[in-house]
Amino acid sequence: MKVEAKEAEREDWGIERPRGRSSRSSKTFKPKKNIPEGSHQYELLKHAEATLGSGNLRQAVMLPEGEDLNEWIAVNTVDFFNQINMLYGTITEFCTEASCPVMSAGPRYEYHWADGTNIKKPIKCSAPKYIDYLMTWVQDQLDDETLFPSKIGVPFPKNFMSVAKTILKRLFRVYAHIYHQHFDSVMQLQEEAHLNTSFKHFIFFVQRLLPVIDNCKEKMTRNSIFVITEFHGRNPPSLHDLEP
Repeated sequence: MKVEAKEAEREDWGIERPRGRSSRSSKTFKPKKNIPEGSHQYELLKHAEATLGSGNLRQAVMLPEGEDLNEWIAVNTVDFFNQINMLYGTITEFCTEASCPVMSAGPRYEYHWADGTNIKKPIKCSAPKYIDYLMTWVQDQLDDETLFPSKIGVPFPKNFMSVAKTILKRLFRVYAHIYHQHFDSVMQLQEEAHLNTSFKHFIFFVQRLLPVIDNCKEKMTRNSIFVITEFHGRNPPSLHDLEP
């Protein structure tokens, strides 16, 4: 039985960064979102990158002592947007209207798009169209200074956690689609190590920090395990590695 994830209804959730990246892997689907150098968020990003360099992904997602939770979530949300942007950018030639006429993650999950503003009623569309809608929408949220303030002393809005959670839930769908529909292409490009590490980093971050927002840890874990156990590819991150 196919499950349709509609934006207007209840939504289902559905580093060691490799060296010597190829010119293909530096391609991005949308322009990269940069955090202003010299800002406190830039320093947090550098802290996160340094911790990721140690190879301990669980430690890398921990809120640094004395830091603001909102800022930490904002910095990591931008980083995940950039990671997924780059990962999808490597396989855009394989994700076409013909190959992916519906945005899905295997036979059980189909995603319809709505943003509540320009498209209020969920629409069925191809994967490249859905991901274009999604990444454009995320980019607009990240560029909105009232939602993601970059200046010191500017407070985050009261609905920031809700917005961040929605962004992360929707970004998860891109990982799910890549694993289910394009993992063979990822392996041909020798990008599977980068994809697996990025996905594990994402899952650890969500498992660790989103329960602060609400009790969604079990749902996230359940759906991440679905992605790993049911997609038709090889060499995914292991289930043991994704245990909270």
